[in-house]
Amino acid sequence: MIFDIHTHAFPKKIADAALRQLSYRSGGLEPSYDGTFEGLSDFMAGQDVDGFAIQNIATNPHQMKKVNDFAASCIRKNVFPFGSVHPDAPDALWELERIKGMGMKEIKLHPDYQGFFVDDEKMFPIYKKASELGLVILFHAGYDFGFPAPYHCMPENLERALLHIDTPVIAAHWGGVSCGEAVIEHLCGLPLYFDTSFGYGTKPRAEAMRIVERHGTDKLLFGSDSPWHTPAMELKLLATLELSGDELCDVTYNNAKKLLGF
Repeated sequence: MIFDIHTHAFPKKIADAALRQLSYRSGGLEPSYDGTFEGLSDFMAGQDVDGFAIQNIATNPHQMKKVNDFAASCIRKNVFPFGSVHPDAPDALWELERIKGMGMKEIKLHPDYQGFFVDDEKMFPIYKKASELGLVILFHAGYDFGFPAPYHCMPENLERALLHIDTPVIAAHWGGVSCGEAVIEHLCGLPLYFDTSFGYGTKPRAEAMRIVERHGTDKLLFGSDSPWHTPAMELKLLATLELSGDELCDVTYNNAKKLLGF
C-alpha cells in the first residue's frame, strides 16, 4: 500500500494561475494534473496511491484563514490536508487552535515562501503552541528551485530549531533539497522524519543510501511533491536502495499510518 505524504492542490478559481506561476519560477517544471483537489484525487487513484496528505501554505497573513478553510474542505477518510499559519499574522496562535478544531492534526511551514529562518526566535511561540496542540509540523527544507539564496531551512538551521519543538517534525525532500552531506552531518539520527519527495533525478542514489543507513527506514515517509514529481517517479528511486520488503512497506505506508493515526 502507498501513502503519499507530500502533494499539492489549490482552490479551483486559482489553481491554473498558481500552477503557471510555480512552473515559471521553478524553471519550467511541468505539472502532472490541473492543480485542483479533484484533479489530484483522480491522479492519485491512477497512480495506485491509497491515501495522501495535501501540503497547504499560507503565503501571507491575509489569506491564512482561507487557506485553512480550503484545507478543511479536503478532509476525507484517506486524505489528510495540512493546515498552515503565517508567522507575521497577529492571530497565528489562535489559528493553530482553529486548525486543530477543524479536524486537522498537521501544519506545513515553508520558510522561503513565508520569509522566516526556521531557527528565528520569532517562531518559538508558534512551535510551542503547535507542540502543546500535538500538531505535526512539516517544513520545506533545503534549496527551493523557485527562489534565490539565502535559503531559510538548511540542515544546520533546522537542527537548532528542533531544540524548541516538542512535536513530530518532518523535513521534506530527504531532509533538504540538494543538502545531502549537511543532512547527514546535522540531521541524521535526530528525532525527526524525512519525506522522500522530489528525490528522483535530484538525489544521488549513493547519498540516499547513506541517509537510509544513518537515519533508518522507520523515520522515512514516502512523498512525491505532486504535481511536480509523481509517486511512480519516487518509487523508482526507492527501488534502487536495496530495502527489504518490510522496510519498503514501512516507508511507503506504515510509518505514515503510525504518525498520522489513520
